[in-house]
Amino acid sequence: MQHRSDYRISNVDNKPGVYVFRDRLGDVIYVGKAKSLKRRLASYFQPSRGKTADPKLRSLINSIEYFDLFPVRTEEEAMLLESRFIKQYSPRYNVVLRDDKRFLLIKIVLNSPYPRLSLTRLRKDDGALYFGPFPQAGVLRVTVTFLAQYFGLRSCTPKVPGERDYTHCLDHVIRYCSAPCIGKISRQDYGTRIQGLIDVIQGKTDDLVAYLAEKMNGYAGKQNFEMAAKMRDVMDNVKTVFAAQNRTFERATFQSFPGRAGVAELQQVLELAKAPRHLECFDISNIAGTFAVGSMVCFVDGAPSKKDYRHFRIKTVKGIDDFAMMREVVHRRYRRLLDEKRPLPDLIVIDGGRGQLNAAFEILTELGLAQQPVIGLAKKREEIFTVYDSEPTLLERHQASLKLLQAIRDEAHRFALSFHQGLRRNRILNSILDEVPGVGEKRKAEILKTFGSVRNLRKHTAATIAERLPSIGQKLAAEIVAHLRRVDGY
Repeated sequence: MQHRSDYRISNVDNKPGVYVFRDRLGDVIYVGKAKSLKRRLASYFQPSRGKTADPKLRSLINSIEYFDLFPVRTEEEAMLLESRFIKQYSPRYNVVLRDDKRFLLIKIVLNSPYPRLSLTRLRKDDGALYFGPFPQAGVLRVTVTFLAQYFGLRSCTPKVPGERDYTHCLDHVIRYCSAPCIGKISRQDYGTRIQGLIDVIQGKTDDLVAYLAEKMNGYAGKQNFEMAAKMRDVMDNVKTVFAAQNRTFERATFQSFPGRAGVAELQQVLELAKAPRHLECFDISNIAGTFAVGSMVCFVDGAPSKKDYRHFRIKTVKGIDDFAMMREVVHRRYRRLLDEKRPLPDLIVIDGGRGQLNAAFEILTELGLAQQPVIGLAKKREEIFTVYDSEPTLLERHQASLKLLQAIRDEAHRFALSFHQGLRRNRILNSILDEVPGVGEKRKAEILKTFGSVRNLRKHTAATIAERLPSIGQKLAAEIVAHLRRVDGY
């Protein structure tokens, strides 16, 4: 992160990339992409720019205190990175990627015994897996159609397809579909195909590219150049769609099919006295110690139990100390279960290595729960740590037990991150009041206490604000409303 006063045009690369502007608190206020970072930043930091630009741009420029630069190789990568940052930080000055003109996402619906593949522009919290965004819509559509056919996935819309649906399928659909509706494939085998598809989306394309190259050469040898060209185009599409995208993915794990098989296998590999039907997993999320939060997610019989999820605002830890944060969250969770005489989980999973595990075990011991089964799962090599073994356990990547642990760990991470980002969004919105002359910390706290948030404050007129807060006065209330309208007008 560089201070604005340190900006020198000679120090900026003449490359495509993404720039991130931050205010005096270090919060992200704007994210943009550029074909040339050098030229784009020069256009913002011209001495006269802060006076001659239109009001919305002047407001942005005057708010910039720090900036980050992220050079990339191509404009396409810049588009992807910009989109990811905007969705991650929700900067208040960004509006471009908040409308319906979003990039396409690949969606795999998990609330069905036989998931299907589809495209969407909106990411929802509906239990589905989402991959993307992908900037090249036309290429993506062709590639997704091929992948659905290659893996034999169904394209029909019923949640659980049956024989009646099969009779209505078109001939060209039947030819490519594995037909789970009439029992041609088991649920487990269908799940294996889904996992293969996810592997390809996440960049594991070598086997598929080799298959396409072999088909292309075979058609060319038979002088069927039309089909050879088609295989070549599909192969290029696979590389184009998933190459840059793979660098921006956070790992996602297919969560539906490990299920009970993963539970049974986990009992065996960890040598547990009973099957871990009830799992609870903890994760910590913070950036440089700010807005530190913890999450606890629960899986029952290998599937998420979202009604049992919990968020934790870190209360006792200052600065960066993940171990202390883990101790606080674990203590609060199980102190409460003990006080309320509620059942404990069959297995506790800690996101992290031996340090995080030891921190959790220390608290469990203090609570008289030293015999409670608990493990740590480290991301780098997916190592499983226990408090009794000096060396970690490594499971094969294909094992259902590991997939189950990865699924609950990734869900805990997602849940913690979403809560953390929500807090940051609220902080960004509320910090708008800092820009209003005459509104100090005391008045800001009074305004937020009365109206709850800037989002709610926007709904009221100056007269209403002055009426509910006589200490503000009509003049300052009018200035607050005018400022919020200027910001909204950007």
